[in-house]
This record gives sequence, structure tokens and C-alpha cells, in this order.
Amino acid sequence: MNALARNALSAYSQVGVEVSVAVASPHKLILLLFDGALKAISLAKFNMQNRKIAEKCQAISQAMAIIDEGLKRSLDVKAGGELAENLSALYEYMGIRLLEANLRNDPDALDEVTRLLTEIRGAWAAIAPTPDAMGDAGRPAGRPADRPTYTEPARQAASFGRV
Repeated sequence: MNALARNALSAYSQVGVEVSVAVASPHKLILLLFDGALKAISLAKFNMQNRKIAEKCQAISQAMAIIDEGLKRSLDVKAGGELAENLSALYEYMGIRLLEANLRNDPDALDEVTRLLTEIRGAWAAIAPTPDAMGDAGRPAGRPADRPTYTEPARQAASFGRV
């Protein structure tokens, strides 16, 4: 692929992300953070295997930033209590493993973080607001746009996030 096509594809992808973020619910935004971190880790592993050191470092740094500045900061320890504290510690551990992966060129550490993020992402996706509670505007009927409605079992599980 030539440079012009690569730049056009990159610009198209960026616009797609920006549109997704602009119209996403708070719950969906967390899923987008998980997806972004997983994509960055996958790119880091690819670059690690192809000995592209600068690109590997950049992708790992991006994954670390998403986990620390996005996922970890979205936790509400006051509302989520022990669950939020445990997730915070797990995100901290992931950051350490990503740093080790970067320093040691360790693809196993990247795989470990990928597995952890994938499990948490799956749990987060499972507690999505129910469609029958959604109003015409794609948000819970009678509720502000920034506060989704959850089924009761999901309400407790979701209490760790600021959604």
C-alpha cells in the first residue's frame, strides 16, 4: 500500500472513531476504551515481532495511556467500593506488565494483558443497558443522556464505573 493510500485509510479510521465517540453512550465509551487498548496491544505485538522498536514503544505507550487515563480514571471507588478498588489494582498491574513487555520484548506479557482486558471487556459488554429501557433518542427513557438504566443484577456490577 502506498503512502497516500495509507494516509487516507488512517484519516478515514480516525473520522470513524471520532463519530463513534460523539454518538456513544457512556457505557459504549468504556467499550471503545477497551477496544482501543486491545488494538494498541495487538499493534505493539505486531511491531515487536517485526523488530520495529519505535512503533512498538508507541503502541505500548498508547495502550498504557488508555488503561491508566481512560479505564482506571473512569472508576468510581466511592460508588463501586471493593470491586472498583480491585479493578484499579488490576489496571495498575496491566500497566506494569506492559512496561515489562516493552523493556524485555516479551510477547507473553502482551498476551496476558490482552486476556485480562478481553475478560473485563466481556463482562462490561454483558451489563449493557437493556434495549427495552431505551427511549427514542437511544438513551434510557426519562433519564438524562449520561446515566443509562441497568437491569438489577447489572446495576451492582456496573456500580464501579462512572456511567
